[in-house]
Amino acid sequence: MNRDPLKDKKRIVIKVGSSSITHPSGDLYLSKIEKLVRILCDLKAKNKDVVLVSSGAIAVGRRALHIGRRPESIAEKQAFAAVGQARLMMVYQRLFSEYNFVASQVLLTKNIMTEKRSRENARNTFEELFALESIPVVNENDTISTQELEQVESFGDNDQLAATVGALIHADLVILLSDIEGLYTDDPKIDPKAKLIDHVDRIDESLLSMGKNKPGSSVGTGGMQAKLMAAQIAMDAGCDLVIAKFEDASIIARILKGENVGTYFQSQNRRSHHES
Repeated sequence: MNRDPLKDKKRIVIKVGSSSITHPSGDLYLSKIEKLVRILCDLKAKNKDVVLVSSGAIAVGRRALHIGRRPESIAEKQAFAAVGQARLMMVYQRLFSEYNFVASQVLLTKNIMTEKRSRENARNTFEELFALESIPVVNENDTISTQELEQVESFGDNDQLAATVGALIHADLVILLSDIEGLYTDDPKIDPKAKLIDHVDRIDESLLSMGKNKPGSSVGTGGMQAKLMAAQIAMDAGCDLVIAKFEDASIIARILKGENVGTYFQSQNRRSHHES
């Protein structure tokens, strides 16, 4: 499948999962993050608008607090996130500043996206940050979102958050990077005959059935089901989406060169990000 359209993307949302930027211990994987930041700065220098949706706050907070287990309550999850998000942003700001770019923090809840006035304010904030040449680093505001009200307040995972941000800012492309190479015909850990699906232009029930909710990592929360839901959000908004494995940040450059990596979800609803 021809991936030349990926070469011309001007507004890009890139999501990295917890397992991509942390060691199994929960410590930040600094060399991977540094290369990620460098590539994002290169994209910005090419006059592309870039948004980074970064997981990892809870894992980082857990490590900082010397707690080796997952949070056992919503309050504990929110407390871990409060500690971890501050540490995560400190690292991002320091690294971006080394390349003469300014990172900005945007924390969102689902309520912001579902209420018209709040959504417009959020979009205006992103547009102003782009105009100021800043690179927004986005996460869900875990300190106030609750899983008990998941249908109202929580995105549930950062895959859907990234796609929703892509729709909000009229992005051309969303890239979901995690420990999964793409969409397979079946779980490759169980079925050795499972094949990677290269290209998708429509999500139907048979495709959704392939995304049985089996998270591939003990660190992140987003299984393939969540990624397919994210792809649907993006495609409906006229935004392409690529799912790929984040072994190294150079995967971003490969995707944008049109190389055949991961699974390419190509939207049929073409719309310029300048449209409202």
